[in-house]
This record gives sequence, structure tokens and C-alpha cells, in this order.
Amino acid sequence: MSYSFLRESGSPRSPIIVIPARLAATRLPNKPLADIHGEAMIVHVWRAAVAAGTGPVLVAAADLPIAEAIRSAGGRAVLTDPVHASGSDRIHEAVERCDPDRHHDAVINLQGDLPTIAPAAVRAVLRPLDDPAVDIATLVAPVTSVGERDDPNVVKAVLEIADGARVGRALYFSRAVVPSGVGPHHHHIGLYAFRRAALARFVAGSQGMLERRERLEQLRALAMGMRIDAAVIDDVPLGVDTLSDLELVREHLSQATRGRSPAPG
Repeated sequence: MSYSFLRESGSPRSPIIVIPARLAATRLPNKPLADIHGEAMIVHVWRAAVAAGTGPVLVAAADLPIAEAIRSAGGRAVLTDPVHASGSDRIHEAVERCDPDRHHDAVINLQGDLPTIAPAAVRAVLRPLDDPAVDIATLVAPVTSVGERDDPNVVKAVLEIADGARVGRALYFSRAVVPSGVGPHHHHIGLYAFRRAALARFVAGSQGMLERRERLEQLRALAMGMRIDAAVIDDVPLGVDTLSDLELVREHLSQATRGRSPAPG
């Protein structure tokens, strides 16, 4: 498979997708192994990452059963320190161990609880890195309801973005309703593309006051003076944090499968 379409000015030449996963979830234990139509959730995420076609895919597993599920599906997994504080720390360990010669110049951090992620969304997160001034890229989607806007579980990204543009600079992230005034709001999607040097710098940094206060890791990067740009996509993928989320995802993927089935004779 050729990845030559990424060889543009400022664009990463050899990205790798790394999916961090651990069994010790607070609200839904053993979440990566949750069954979705006969396959573990982490396998669904891995398949979407492979389908994106942006580069090799590696699962950074905190636990052996996760690695075994991926290997059984034909994927590549590496066991990482189970005590990492964040997915960013986990993917950094994985990529440093598996690519010590630094062949890969960008790392896509794809959360292992996004089984409905579209391959096109994975590709889109690389778009902001076309600008060599950008350290970290991420995704947002338009907020479409007042309930979504006001929900503190929905992280809002404050973007400096021109009307009609599909990439903007992230100035802040918050669980509060920001910015004020009339205009669109953007729902942040927790998928990142780090330049390799930016990832190393980020995990070496320490938590700041705003990161602790908002409970948002990306605020550390902004406090460190790193530039984050966001690509706009149309829809927020369904994530899984609770059993009810899992049921929604099962139904969503069931409908998607039926929609792809050929019409009867």
C-alpha cells in the first residue's frame, strides 16, 4: 500500500497510528474486550484504523488479553507499563520501543473506545499538520443542540477559524460553554496527531493548573506554548464509557451493517 499522498509540504511522511487500551476502566471494566457483534471493541477500532490507510497500526496494551485479541485478529500489539497516567504516555512508550530509529515522524493517538470512528476521520486528523508550525492536530465537529453545548461532559474547543474553513487554531478547551456571544461552538473529539518531537516534549511536561482544573490533558500542551490546530469533521463518533453507551454502539453498528447488505434478489 502506498502512502505517497501524505508527502506534501509540511505533512508527515511516515505516520503511525497507535491505539492505547487498558482493562482498568472505572465505569466499564474490561471495556476494550466488550463484545460487539462477535468481536472485541478494540478489534473494531483497530479495523477502522487499518481501513484509514495512513500507515501501520499498533495497539499499545496495558494488559495481555487486549494484546491477544488484536494478535488473534491479525494485528500488531505491544505490552506497555500498566501504570501509565494517560494514553499519551502509553503511546509514547509503545512507539519509542517499536521505532527506536524514529522512522515514523508523526503519531496518531486513536482512543480504543471509539468503535464507530470513520476511517475518513482518522485521515482528517493529519490535515492540520500540513502547516509546519502546528505541533499537534486534533478533530472537532459542530455542536448541533443546546443540550450538547451545555453538557459538561462535552468538551468545547475554542477555535480561531475563518467562516467556511475546515481547519482552525485551537486557543482553549473547556467543559464550560465557550466562547460567549453569538456563533458556532465546536465539540472536541479526542483523537490527536502528534509530530514525533511534539509527543516526546508533551509527555516530558508536567501538569499545569488548568489541566488539573478542567481535567483536560491538551491544556498542558497549550500552557507549554505548543500549537494545536483542529480539523472540522461533520459528525461526532460514538464513544463508549458506560454500558448504555455500549448498547447504543451495538445498535449503531448493526444498522450500519444492515445498510451495507445487498438488497434481496
